[in-house]
Amino acid sequence: MAAAGLRAFGTKGPGWLRRSPWAPLSAGFCSRGPAGAGRPELGPRLTSARQRDGIRNIVLSDPKKRNALSLAMLKSLQSDILHEAESRDLKVIIISAEGPVFSSGHDLKELTDERSPDYHAEVFQTCSEVMMLIQNHPVPVIAMVNGLATAAGCQLVASCDIAVASDTSSFATPGVNLGLFCSTPAVALGRAVPRKVALEMLFTGEPISAQEALRHGLLSRVVPEEQLEEETMRIAGKIASLSRPVVALGKATFYRQLPQDLRTAYHLTSQTMVDNVALKDGQEGIKAFIQKRKPIWSQ
Repeated sequence: MAAAGLRAFGTKGPGWLRRSPWAPLSAGFCSRGPAGAGRPELGPRLTSARQRDGIRNIVLSDPKKRNALSLAMLKSLQSDILHEAESRDLKVIIISAEGPVFSSGHDLKELTDERSPDYHAEVFQTCSEVMMLIQNHPVPVIAMVNGLATAAGCQLVASCDIAVASDTSSFATPGVNLGLFCSTPAVALGRAVPRKVALEMLFTGEPISAQEALRHGLLSRVVPEEQLEEETMRIAGKIASLSRPVVALGKATFYRQLPQDLRTAYHLTSQTMVDNVALKDGQEGIKAFIQKRKPIWSQ
């Protein structure tokens, strides 16, 4: 299910970015000119990425522009998420950002009438694909938020499976104040928080605090800024220690059953449990529990 959804976006992305003290990844990702013709974005990459111990950390790296989700930023983020998505070495993804703003949303300079409607359509279509890709990805995706997340930046947080934020962070969908209602951010926001909370945010554009976001379900947890990375890595490390096939099956089924009626949801998940028991790691986990030992996962 997850793999099929992922293939719909095309998992044959370019290579992997090498910029970090963490373990280097596939060569060729930073290639430019003719050798890099297959890259989905033009100009310098606006994200950086590193991977170690099954955890891939993707960083929005354009703080001078408040990590705006320009078309180039979106395509860079998309390729980082897609890279070797089916690799057994990948267990969890963290999305974070440089600077005091997690993301200010779309780059409004790309949305003026100096650009064509086709270009505008590409911006919003690409953004929607990235948000859906996060849900369809076989591994959990965690947002690590330190600072302000507005409009499509708030949408990105709402789209992630887990979101951990510092207690100084805030969230808003202020497009209405600029004459551009946050209709696409509303898709993710309206699925993460109660309707009346979402609509107040959308109609007023006023920000909510991290504690309010936690209370309403936009965030998984809130911690002091100095503990943000430690707590996020603790969660990611726990997930990375588990069976990838089991987690992937569980994630895909969770999202698949959400829109179903109760009877259909139970029918779907009951069959998934049967499939889970049949997995090699399903049997390994059961036998390890009975034998009072730690399981040895296949992936």
